[in-house]
Amino acid sequence: MGTALVYHEDMTATRLLWDDPECEIERPERLTAALDRLRQRGLEQRCLRLSAREASEEELGLVHSPEYVSLVRETQVLGKEELQALSGQFDAIYFHPSTFHCARLAAGAGLQLVDAVLTGAVQNGLALVRPPGHHSQRAAANGFCVFNNVAIAAAHAKQKHGLHRILVVDWDVHHGQGIQYLFEDDPSVLYFSWHRYEHGRFWPFLRESDADAVGRGQGLGFTVNLPWNQVGMGNADYVAAFLHLLLPLAFEGGYHLESLAESVCMTVQTLLGDPAPPLSGPMVPCQSALESIQSARAAQAPHWKSLQQQDVTAVPMSPSSHSPEGRPPPLLPGGPVCKAAASALSSLLDQPCLCPAPSVRTAVALTMPDITSVLPPDVIQQEASALREETEAWARPHESLAREEALTALGKLLYLLDGMLDGQVNSGIAATPASAAAATLDVAVRRGLSHGAQRLLCVALGQLDRPPDLAHDGRSLWLNIRGKEAAALSMFHVSTPLPVMTGGFLSCVLGLVLPLAYGFQPDLVLVALGPGHGLQGPHAALLAAMLRGLAGGRVLALLEEDSTPQLAGILARVLNGEAPPSLGPSSVASPEDVQALMYLRGQLEPQWKMLQCHPHLVA
Repeated sequence: MGTALVYHEDMTATRLLWDDPECEIERPERLTAALDRLRQRGLEQRCLRLSAREASEEELGLVHSPEYVSLVRETQVLGKEELQALSGQFDAIYFHPSTFHCARLAAGAGLQLVDAVLTGAVQNGLALVRPPGHHSQRAAANGFCVFNNVAIAAAHAKQKHGLHRILVVDWDVHHGQGIQYLFEDDPSVLYFSWHRYEHGRFWPFLRESDADAVGRGQGLGFTVNLPWNQVGMGNADYVAAFLHLLLPLAFEGGYHLESLAESVCMTVQTLLGDPAPPLSGPMVPCQSALESIQSARAAQAPHWKSLQQQDVTAVPMSPSSHSPEGRPPPLLPGGPVCKAAASALSSLLDQPCLCPAPSVRTAVALTMPDITSVLPPDVIQQEASALREETEAWARPHESLAREEALTALGKLLYLLDGMLDGQVNSGIAATPASAAAATLDVAVRRGLSHGAQRLLCVALGQLDRPPDLAHDGRSLWLNIRGKEAAALSMFHVSTPLPVMTGGFLSCVLGLVLPLAYGFQPDLVLVALGPGHGLQGPHAALLAAMLRGLAGGRVLALLEEDSTPQLAGILARVLNGEAPPSLGPSSVASPEDVQALMYLRGQLEPQWKMLQCHPHLVA
């Protein structure tokens, strides 16, 4: 299965026929500029191209009234003056003799894409359409939108394919009030919108665009609005919104031609499985963003268990409830160690990240039986190793690496790691004997830091302690998820128990691992599943997939040699760009898991700003 691109040239036909400064920005070039950029980047050629069909009037009737559909149909025979007069009856809209045809193609493109994905013909896809749809309502055009394309697609997915849980994520600069109105009492559709609001002073100037509009009736909690109240939101603000609001709820375009075209390309590249480019700028959410996120979290908390378990008032837990007896507080904000580490990290963040274009997306250095049968066809099986003398030199400090099988595995790991650091390979999987897992990971960290990685993130699961002599210089961030105590041993060494419940695992990843990882902005990620890691395949795959959003997708997974081929295969598919499998129904995190997470967040928030979701904690 691949990625579909749905489009039709006829959707460029409709255009403004009179002078109207408000409406002139909605023009055919919004489609052609995006399509031209896709072709220039070679992305269109990599997609399965589908020609959009017209939605039938019956399909339009899934969300629109018959009278409204009839009114739009009649615009085909109206003259310029009549079209202008009719357009004036609606807010920010213009009609053209081709509007009915174009709008039916736009709606039909979404229906084709839904059918293609849900029947398994493709994995995912993008419908490149015009006119847009998310402002249009049951009986009214609005904001350049004629038929509500996304709402029609959602209703179609429910009616034809029997779906019961649909998530709509709307990241347009304007609030999609049309979708909200159509589904605000429907618990089968979760509508999430972040939009420019400016306390109601930005179009569409609606009170119901604010955070406290959460749906009604049975749909309470299934409308989620995140209003931005100042302009210039950056990467940190959007990542914070994902981690602290959208993703906890989910587990269960624009008119500037250059930015629109670039956004479309980035979306298609992601759907195709290409690694995301590293984010730029300091990962510190602004005060206004945190205020908006906290307002939305507080409004949604009564309806979502994933938010009810979190302390929305951000009262730090007492360290005495978790810190081992006799241990001093792990890291006090403003202390000399903290200041030095923060200064080192700040200087490193100013340096460019490694981001070469890899010739190989994923390579594996594995000797497991039947491994070939579970790998995607385009994953390379590496047979080469680093030079014997070089491998022995790296292994010499570790007694557990002296055995031949451990030395052989280390040589393959070093060769694969060098390929990633040189930009020839993007991601990979290597294996090691269980008895040498900790030593192998130690070598991998040191090799990475000495051969070009400026910031290395290591996520170690199971019995894999951080090497005691690894420098705390801000170049490496070590996260132990290993089933012991919760402890912030330093700004760059964090240990947390491994949650056994799915809800606890998700809370740990979203509430701790990813905020720290995005705040650190690594250019290399190591994920090690060591002895006693306890993760099932889908959980390991989800962790790898989420970490793949960092470092340009440069992720190296280290497995024990006795791991199952199925685990290796699922990780290889995820690192190669496929979606991870479903975790199934999400359970609630245990009180112990919640307590450990809240303790660690309280300890680390002063240093790692991406952990913050409360405005009063901003320095």
